[in-house]
Amino acid sequence: MAERVAACTACHGKEGRATADGYYPRIAGKPETYLFNQLQNFRDGRRQYPTMTYLLANLSDDYLRQIAAFFANEHPPYPPPAPTGATAATLERGRLLVTEGIGARRIPACAACHGAALTGVQPAIPGLLGLPRDYINAQLGAWRNGMRRARAPDCMAAIAHELTPEDINAASSWLSAQPAPANPAPAASLPAPLPLSCGSMTQAAGAVR
Repeated sequence: MAERVAACTACHGKEGRATADGYYPRIAGKPETYLFNQLQNFRDGRRQYPTMTYLLANLSDDYLRQIAAFFANEHPPYPPPAPTGATAATLERGRLLVTEGIGARRIPACAACHGAALTGVQPAIPGLLGLPRDYINAQLGAWRNGMRRARAPDCMAAIAHELTPEDINAASSWLSAQPAPANPAPAASLPAPLPLSCGSMTQAAGAVR
């Protein structure tokens, strides 16, 4: 399988650990169902990136599951976070948004879904640490603009539509500046129900189609 995913690691780095270009994300160690969902989303047009769509266009669900399983079981070390040029005020705004949310605007904390350690939650919620700032910005912007979608109800789209550009910059600046914890594995479960209904999680709880 390592030879078959050479096209993936050409962009996502050895073992899927990401590269230093600031855009391609780490996929190593992400929950298997999350990776499978995203491969389907690229193949089926819910996510927009021509190279990914081209690579996946003719691959079956079974093959996508094999790819997802391969990278979910890769666990290379996390690099130290890249230096940030954000101000202290921006970083504090990002910390509050990520860890507490903005109740007055009905924006839940990132940690409410992605786990208290921000390393993701099984079976289908990704970690947010170890991702480049530019990648986080691009994905939140894509959700705001309708260029990235997930199965309905699309909880991330609903949240992203409430975020201002300043919110996105603050959250991405703070997240990208955080080191990975000693144990970066996704949590087995959340301590409380999700604050919003998410189609990808609803599907993950049943049979994967």
